[in-house]
Amino acid sequence: MNILVTGGAGYIGSVFVEQVLDAGHSVTVFDNLTEGHRSAVDPRATFVQGDFNDRDVIHHALAKARPEAVVHFAANALVGESMTNPSKYFRNNVGGGLNLLDACVASGVRKFVFSSTCATYGPPDRVPMDEELPQRPINPYGESKLMFEKILAWYRQIHGLDFVAFRYFNAAGASRCFGEHHRVETHLIPNVLQVALGKRTHCEIYGVDYPTPDGTCIRDYIHIADLGAAHLLALETKASGFYNLGNGEGFSVRQVIDVCARISGKPIPVVEKPRRPGDPARLIAAAQRARQDLGWQPRFPNLEDIVATAWDWHQRHPDGYPD
Repeated sequence: MNILVTGGAGYIGSVFVEQVLDAGHSVTVFDNLTEGHRSAVDPRATFVQGDFNDRDVIHHALAKARPEAVVHFAANALVGESMTNPSKYFRNNVGGGLNLLDACVASGVRKFVFSSTCATYGPPDRVPMDEELPQRPINPYGESKLMFEKILAWYRQIHGLDFVAFRYFNAAGASRCFGEHHRVETHLIPNVLQVALGKRTHCEIYGVDYPTPDGTCIRDYIHIADLGAAHLLALETKASGFYNLGNGEGFSVRQVIDVCARISGKPIPVVEKPRRPGDPARLIAAAQRARQDLGWQPRFPNLEDIVATAWDWHQRHPDGYPD
């Protein structure tokens, strides 16, 4: 299969590109490198630097690549920033995404796989969270992803563009070659491992009085390779629609810090801070639909395995990617 991957220079996209190339497919990576890294692009892929906010650029890229399928990872994804600059999120995640969809229709793309988020749900009515929960996002980032999900449904109805939209929980871990390096790092595991590497003096816990066993928030962590495997199954099966991706098991902030300390063999000093507004106590996925429809089965459900792969990559790349 000939596949175009937007955001293929980013964290999740780079690992997926590696996987899909290993599976024997051809890949064109389209990325503007504002968040991604050129050295995170698998050298076996064709790389096109461009921004899908420019309609002519994305139409030309798809007309040249002629992909059978598009996997769309590219997005702005900082919740806090979306609360201060909502325009950026709606222009890029929705407006730029529309340019991409129109280019797909013009180029005859038949399958579209979208990187969505559990942030479309907002604070959940129940946990574990299945796909039937009402979607009530509480920030422009989640709202922008929900808007695009609705647009996808209309494009399928009107243009026949089939799609799978994956609502991620907490992506973590690394492959042998590619790992997590955001220019603004908000994820817990890489920030904790930066302490183990001596790059930070401490890590921070936001809220220690939640109604959880140790008072800290509980989240569902899913290995990056398991995320990528689900996307590959979406391309290779007839599955269609919306799917949660998570392990179905939650780990608290303190548990994550403890595992990082044990795996790294380094002390992790902690500073406790007040809760952040809008942080639910528990976010845990119910992902049975993906298991049933896609035959998806996570290979790395254990937090220790997830952290071990991340620690291995960060030790070999203590400063992340060079570009």
